[in-house]
Amino acid sequence: MPAIVLIGAQWGDEGKGKATDLLGSQIQWVVRYQGGNNAGHTVVLPNGDKFALHLIPSGILTPGVRNVIGNGVVVDPGVLIEELSGLEARGVDTSGLLLSADAHLIMPYHVAIDKVSERYLGKAKIGTTGRGIGPAYQDKIARVGVRAADLLDSKILREKVEAALDYKNQVLVKVYNRRALDVDEVMDTVQAAGAAIEHRIADTRLLLNQALDNGETVLLEGSQGTLLDIDHGTYPFVTSSNPTAGGAAVGSGIGPMRIDRVIGILKAYTTRVGSGPFPTELHDAMGEHLRKAGGEFGVTTGRSRRCGWFDAVIGRYATRVNGLTDYFLTKLDVLSGLERVPVCVAYEVDGRRCDEMPMTQTDVHHAVPVYEELPGWWEDLSDCRTFDDLPVNARNYVLTLEQMIGAPVSAVGVGPGRDQTIERRLSP
Repeated sequence: MPAIVLIGAQWGDEGKGKATDLLGSQIQWVVRYQGGNNAGHTVVLPNGDKFALHLIPSGILTPGVRNVIGNGVVVDPGVLIEELSGLEARGVDTSGLLLSADAHLIMPYHVAIDKVSERYLGKAKIGTTGRGIGPAYQDKIARVGVRAADLLDSKILREKVEAALDYKNQVLVKVYNRRALDVDEVMDTVQAAGAAIEHRIADTRLLLNQALDNGETVLLEGSQGTLLDIDHGTYPFVTSSNPTAGGAAVGSGIGPMRIDRVIGILKAYTTRVGSGPFPTELHDAMGEHLRKAGGEFGVTTGRSRRCGWFDAVIGRYATRVNGLTDYFLTKLDVLSGLERVPVCVAYEVDGRRCDEMPMTQTDVHHAVPVYEELPGWWEDLSDCRTFDDLPVNARNYVLTLEQMIGAPVSAVGVGPGRDQTIERRLSP
């Protein structure tokens, strides 16, 4: 069977966790392929139980599904243990979770440097979560990182930690005027965590390809969204990895020809967390309305999300960059009660119209949205279970967005619950 990719099509926080959870009963494996514990997925079960996941794939909440933290993820062992303990305390079976031997680890010095460097940047800060994700990816690219497999060999682990601290402590002390980290303290912390997770470390590339050979279905889920991709996002206000669909193959060890479906997740409006350009952002009472009605606060950080109208320019861009086959549109219910719903169809940049994503950083920052207004609706959508149940203006809103973004909408979210989804053609 082929693999399926699930990717955020905006700046993240679109509701990927719910989509993964919905597909979970039809698949055998769920793989997280990039990012770290700087993003979260919220899943609400039919009984009302709410789970916030940070590192662990959303498939962990579906019995019988095996879950993998792939080689493209950077993992804080302490955070992973804490998340596992929290799930197990609530009766979730975590025995099927595996960790790629090639996943890089977030070390204590990564967290220390991330926090102090972001403060040092002041107004020029990127808006990181301070959890060490960026510095861990820096070490990965510099070929001085620590991988999960190193937890199985204390000698090589110590050699890597000593080599890292020879340099990191110079930066902490001489550049940032902070205390140097002790090698033994770092080793004790990491080894204690490693002992609790070493039984989960595996050659997940081999296991996933064997699963596909055996006719099983593998779902690959990204963390942040398309516009936070290190290559294709609103650089430099981006994450340190590739949440776009191309990153799914790299971050899991599955060949790209084995992927035949790429599902994009879109909110019916737009949100963003952290710094960076956001053309449709609302700084008025309507922005606050969307924030409150949509519960727009970060799962991992609790930070308020910036809110704005739907941006079809971004939608078209995500369709193109990811090769999206279809979309899951979430939070349509949040727009109920509005007389008119503006949609950004293009940008005006220094007097010229741009129907596609601007090429330069300057143009993105100068982009002013060009809006078309669509008729709103007053009805509560939370009990709608088929597309025909939606009021006519809500249906037309979905169909209009479909045309604007260049790919079909296969499912529509009308509430946070697992059952509050209209499935048009979501099944694998």
